[in-house]
Amino acid sequence: MEALGWWLMLVGSLRLASVWFGYFDIWALRLAVYSKSSLTEVHGRTFGVWTLLTCTLCFLCAFNLENKPLYLATFLSFIYALGHFVSEYLIYETMAITNLTTVGFFAGTSILWMIIRWNAHKPQAMKQE
Repeated sequence: MEALGWWLMLVGSLRLASVWFGYFDIWALRLAVYSKSSLTEVHGRTFGVWTLLTCTLCFLCAFNLENKPLYLATFLSFIYALGHFVSEYLIYETMAITNLTTVGFFAGTSILWMIIRWNAHKPQAMKQE
């Protein structure tokens, strides 16, 4: 497995831990992510399902880095997540900068690494005889 695959497995595992918080420990989720909001249990479960989907994308992509549609979906999940959390910080003011920094590190690193690796497996041109 390539290094990016291992990274996606790590990020997927961390996201899986967030699923637990969304379903079973809403107050930990509130403190760790949305520090200035009043999350309800429904919000927590919605966050959990959304995070489970992105976690699944990370795991699937880690084992199928050559699958361009899956790679794109995983890449976009990082873009969407980062956009969501940046808007929570800047517009809605429900996140602390320290929480955004943590999310930004993992999402930003993943986005940059996936951009760099985007054309790593271009098909070889047909050999002329």
